[in-house]
Amino acid sequence: MVKKWLFCICFISLPLISWGQDSIPVQKISKRSAASKLSRSLEQDSSAQRIAEDYMKLAQQLAFQNDYAKAETYYFQAASSFAKLKNREQEALAFREMAKTQEYQLKFEEAIKSYIKASKKTRLKDFSQVNTNDASRLQNRDNLVTQSRYIQSNIALNSKTQNRNDAVFAFQQMAQVNLEQADKTAAIGNLQNALELVKDEPEESSKIKEEIAKVYVADEQFEQAISINQSLVEEAKKTADPVKEVSQLQNLSQTYFQAQEAEKAIASLKDAYNVAIENNQTLVAKNVLQQLTQFYQDKKKSKEAMEVYADFVSRLDTLIKADSTLVDEKIFQLHEDKIAQLEKERVLKDELINKKNVYNNMLLGFLIISLLLIIIIAKSLYSINKKNKKIALQSLRREMNPHFIFNSLNSVNQFIAQNNELEANKYLTSYSRLMRNIMENSNKDFITLTTEIDQLKKYLELEHLRFNDKFAYDIRIDDTLDTDSLYVPNMLIQPQLENAIWHGLRYKESKGMLTLSFVPASNRIKVEVEDNGIGLANSKSLKTTHQKQHNSRGLSNTRERIQLLNKLYHLDISMNITDKTGDAPGVIVTLSFPVIDKKLINDEHITENNQRNS
Repeated sequence: MVKKWLFCICFISLPLISWGQDSIPVQKISKRSAASKLSRSLEQDSSAQRIAEDYMKLAQQLAFQNDYAKAETYYFQAASSFAKLKNREQEALAFREMAKTQEYQLKFEEAIKSYIKASKKTRLKDFSQVNTNDASRLQNRDNLVTQSRYIQSNIALNSKTQNRNDAVFAFQQMAQVNLEQADKTAAIGNLQNALELVKDEPEESSKIKEEIAKVYVADEQFEQAISINQSLVEEAKKTADPVKEVSQLQNLSQTYFQAQEAEKAIASLKDAYNVAIENNQTLVAKNVLQQLTQFYQDKKKSKEAMEVYADFVSRLDTLIKADSTLVDEKIFQLHEDKIAQLEKERVLKDELINKKNVYNNMLLGFLIISLLLIIIIAKSLYSINKKNKKIALQSLRREMNPHFIFNSLNSVNQFIAQNNELEANKYLTSYSRLMRNIMENSNKDFITLTTEIDQLKKYLELEHLRFNDKFAYDIRIDDTLDTDSLYVPNMLIQPQLENAIWHGLRYKESKGMLTLSFVPASNRIKVEVEDNGIGLANSKSLKTTHQKQHNSRGLSNTRERIQLLNKLYHLDISMNITDKTGDAPGVIVTLSFPVIDKKLINDEHITENNQRNS
């Protein structure tokens, strides 16, 4: 148990890049901002260098917040990106930082391999030796004398190259070895050396001071430990950092408990709880509450435990409404999901480009070798043409997503601007479920009617959250339709619902009605989207030039997809848009599909597999 606690002392500083002239400067921004920046770079197809650097920056922020598992993943992405750019020095830096995160997770064998990769990639002799030493140190982690020798070598190398961050890392490692040798005085000395190097970095120096206090506690020098913890609390107050202040008050409380000063410990915990409540830190307040109630329960003070618990519950609704970190965390998760999806598309794009190049080279070679290969070439061209049509179909389908994502994020922004945190959370939850379904089916040309109806219901529920005063909706499904066995084109109906809401019902002065119906019609499925909005002519007159261009592109996108589906699968899909007749305004969009069953879908997959194998 002692060894595990001591291990945590070494690895506390934010990984900073400082080796070589091509280093990436670290800016301490939130992980949400770093994820948003990376997402934009991928979406805008920025340069490979910028994308690699953004991966690195996001990994650094996650490592700083002790989320080492995710940091490891993004460091690996950064290393892979730098490898493609043939930037060996930055690739080596990424592998070194990844090795550190693996050490934090006690994944020693993986860390050894990463240190060795960093050593082999770099052309800088001293940097190579530092990584070799760290790999050797981990390979001899049961031999304290050998570990000490490798660490001292790194301290000398870092002093020679004036590499401050790795010097701090080495001093901390040396302190750990001292503690495992029961030499607390030497451990404090090495931590003081590390502290001297980061004295101008408040966050780094605070963390090292915390570890010095822990060593004093282990040596039962409680007065010195308490003095350090108290000074850290005061520093947090001066910098007006409530999160840090709560953390330092918790550390002070733990030290008081170790010193058998329970009353002062509880007083510090209460201060931490009050600071968290005053600054709307819901999760932090909950954590402190658990510590308080646990203490009261251990001391059989049920009344005090219930009082503090009741106080928290009474404030909970207000806390949640005022706590922006809860929304930030959900938005960060959305960015992570988007990054994963964009990275998949990026990999697919690279693979397709590589395949296309290979095919072109093969075709050229076959033409030069012999005209007898014309049949093989024709077959290959047909296969490529079909794949390109499928790619075009997927591209057109995905083209519909950014507009919807933009509108949805605007809705979230509107709720937040109105301080309506609960509605924002509710909207984000519904939005994330819908986007998960859409992304899961994004590579499919056809989905079951059941799945399509489920997605459309989620979409209408989402839009109704925002425009609940503008329209009601009704979904009608004929009982004779076997929705589980019938298939329809993916994401072909949703844009028509969006047009009805955004270009028809939204401008209606009274509350409108949107009806979506599915009925069988002569071995076909007829889908009708009917609204009683302002109609096509009135809608056009209200639009700006940009809106007209977008709507025109939306309709052309749908028609292009119908044309591709008809050609690719030999179908007869049609769409008709008309104004309602009579006095009542509105629009009726009629989509007509042939009956598409599982056999057609399976046959298409078999054909594709045969073409791929051939």
